[in-house]
Amino acid sequence: MGYTNNSELRTLLTDSLCEKQGSYIIEELFSRFPVTNELMDVTEQELIQIKGIGRGKARQIIALLKLAKSCVVPSNNSTVIRSPSDVFELIEPDVRYLQKEHFICLFLNTKNHLIFKEVISIGSLNSAIVHPREVFRAAIKRCSASIIAVHNHPSGDPQPSTEDIDMTKRLVEAGSIIGIELLDHLIIGGHSFYSLKENSLM
Repeated sequence: MGYTNNSELRTLLTDSLCEKQGSYIIEELFSRFPVTNELMDVTEQELIQIKGIGRGKARQIIALLKLAKSCVVPSNNSTVIRSPSDVFELIEPDVRYLQKEHFICLFLNTKNHLIFKEVISIGSLNSAIVHPREVFRAAIKRCSASIIAVHNHPSGDPQPSTEDIDMTKRLVEAGSIIGIELLDHLIIGGHSFYSLKENSLM
């Protein structure tokens, strides 16, 4: 995967902070910041709200997270996204057994090479709440020329909801203003996918 996942971060923080597995501090960190990019962008002020974390430990955690971020190896630039099928083959193994909706973005360069992929939001069983600012903040940070949005339907039915269609249109509008095009939005359900681009819904 192109992004650091929570299990890797959990191990890094547990070992580096000399905490025990399942300690209060570690559990509270991942309870308050369940989405990887939220934890990566945590502030000192947010950390010291957690019992047992003072300014010194907060700065240590932030330094560790910066190190983790810098050590993440970007996805191989030989990966080129040419079609919705390419996206499906890339993402389906990651979401196959997930019980909650995950909203994932693929960040591409001008030649549609994959720069990075990142989980932007984790929702409930049937809802992945995401705001355009979260998507495009990540896209700008990755110097993306374009993006492809993907999310899963744990129900197994890839048909888009009204909310999915409305969200896609908001992302298209925001992208046109910022200058980063949303190329497609794929919904993966079961062993199939639905492309909003191919179905003229964006």
